[in-house]
Amino acid sequence: MKHKILFLLLLVTLSSFSITGCDQGQKTEKVSQSITKKYTQATFIEGIVSNDKGVIKTGMVEVTDENGHLITHVAVDNSHFRVEIPANTALPMLLTFSSDSSAEKLVTVVIDDRITKYFINPSSTAIAKAAKAIGGYTRTNMIRAAEDTVHTPDANKTTTGWRGDPTTQYGGWH
Repeated sequence: MKHKILFLLLLVTLSSFSITGCDQGQKTEKVSQSITKKYTQATFIEGIVSNDKGVIKTGMVEVTDENGHLITHVAVDNSHFRVEIPANTALPMLLTFSSDSSAEKLVTVVIDDRITKYFINPSSTAIAKAAKAIGGYTRTNMIRAAEDTVHTPDANKTTTGWRGDPTTQYGGWH
């Protein structure tokens, strides 16, 4: 009888520690999401622009904040772009491609100052729109939007979830 009481007391104590640990992890995540990330120094980001027909040779990539304020812009050269982001630029940012020859606007979202290569394509555009509809351009919303937006063949899934990275640059499977 004495052993059962000690066992139950130990079980209750361990359970309270694990519940407290989970709760603190959630608080940390909420706090880190509210901190605004910025580029600490001038940084070059680059990438490729494409649509369903292939690479797009010419056009313009505008870099804006999430409110649409222009930060900088650059011309697309043979489907590639490379643009310098000034120091202290806050994230998230949008990279929006447009062209005189097409009304099609393509978008990708920059939410991490450590990533410097981006794809601007119809998949990244769909993910950006879905994340905005969910509640904004946070890491959590971008991942959720990527998982919900990008079609994944059944052969690429496992019983434990995704195989591969459906969020590569938030532009889908690459």
